[in-house]
Amino acid sequence: MKDQYESELSEWIGKEKAALDLLETASKLQFEKSVELVLFRRKVFDKKVSEIISDHAFAEKFTGLKFPLSLSRDMVTAIAKLDLAPSRIDIGRLCAEYVEGGHTDYDAFVTEKLKNFIGKEKKVLKPRDVVLYGFGRIGRLAARILIEHSGGGQQLRLRAIVTRDKATDDLAKRASLLRKDSVHGRFAGVIEADVEGSAIIINGHRVHMITASSPGDIDYTKYSIEDALIIDNTGVWRDEAGLSEHLKSKGVSKVILTAPGKGDIPNIVYGVNHEQFDPAKGQIFTAASCTTNAIVPVLKVIKDTLGIERGHIETVHAYTNDQNLLDNYHKKSRRGRSAPNNMVITETGAGKAVTKIFPEMKGMLTSNAVRVPVQNVSLAILSLRVSKKTSVDDVNALLKKASLYGDLVEQLDYSMNTELVSSDVVGNSHACEVDSNATIVSDDGQNIVVYAWYDNEYGYTNQVVRLTRYLAGVRRLTYY
Repeated sequence: MKDQYESELSEWIGKEKAALDLLETASKLQFEKSVELVLFRRKVFDKKVSEIISDHAFAEKFTGLKFPLSLSRDMVTAIAKLDLAPSRIDIGRLCAEYVEGGHTDYDAFVTEKLKNFIGKEKKVLKPRDVVLYGFGRIGRLAARILIEHSGGGQQLRLRAIVTRDKATDDLAKRASLLRKDSVHGRFAGVIEADVEGSAIIINGHRVHMITASSPGDIDYTKYSIEDALIIDNTGVWRDEAGLSEHLKSKGVSKVILTAPGKGDIPNIVYGVNHEQFDPAKGQIFTAASCTTNAIVPVLKVIKDTLGIERGHIETVHAYTNDQNLLDNYHKKSRRGRSAPNNMVITETGAGKAVTKIFPEMKGMLTSNAVRVPVQNVSLAILSLRVSKKTSVDDVNALLKKASLYGDLVEQLDYSMNTELVSSDVVGNSHACEVDSNATIVSDDGQNIVVYAWYDNEYGYTNQVVRLTRYLAGVRRLTYY
């Protein structure tokens, strides 16, 4: 038994050393070359050693392949030798292809696989300024994500945050809210409040705090902000007339709304229909809703492979700031009742929103929602009648494949965990996480039910940032 203890401990220490080497190289790539490494979409940079080891254990179970940390470490070492353009590279996919192909030379392998990434002239990115208009749940998470992914500053640069009111100690309070979060934990970095300079300094990035009563009242050029993209996360203005007010301010070129837009504003689910819209030919866009972003990737996979005849979508949604903590007046039905004490049936526009993404599905879907007493993470239950007969294994295989390869790898996560619960999904950057153990298919093979969890705050905000990168023209090369 002692020999087993010693051998297992020695093996663990070996993994820790390999993880430390991997993290050191990944950090240099992030800061010096703006090359971000992920392991099947799970970030590598700024993680604990134990988390890296855990992610590799997940990769082995998920793919059925041997994923020793030494393999990833040596792969990353080879990648670091290349003169790569700013990019995002999935070392999980690279390692899987290396093992499956029986390769033996890391340097030759990565040189061939990443040949289109070599040479900075392949993709020269011009940094773009970003302004957050509103600093609530989505705004603060967007600030965290933008700073975390700033790298060498070649992509999006958070330059300012606009709020509509300001108290004497407002700056310190807002910095504190950004620093600590009851759902998502402490910010992994340093945040300082410069009261005299009306700014918050986040990991060395000076972010101006601006107060304005209306979107068109600001001259951003006074803060050396030019050609900026405004991410409006207030939800106050949802039509073209209201959002166009932002464009009256100096230094603004585009507006992205973090809510479903009204009228003819393009509703975009990044990864599904973003390429239908030319960033050069529009100024106002919307990232749709968190629920729309969660269900549309699943619907696309099912629609494109099995066909959808009709269906119903029920959302079990975390309560939001729009509801009351205690019973009180609310202009909408039922939402006046205490959110932490009740399940509340409420309307959702998800079914109709889908038709803005897939016009051919008009009239096929109904939808409704139930708000429940959890702070974060929601669940979409998609009950669909499909055209082709199928099985649970087939449905799950389609969704798993889409989560590993193709255009939806950032949107679709896939869980094989038999013990999955909502809190496990907090911090998941995907638009949704399919619960494969909950999939149901009727005896006739044409009625299917898919359960898709989603972090309606963090997962959705990542989708907003992905869309912003695309509209700004600073989307890095990707190897997924």
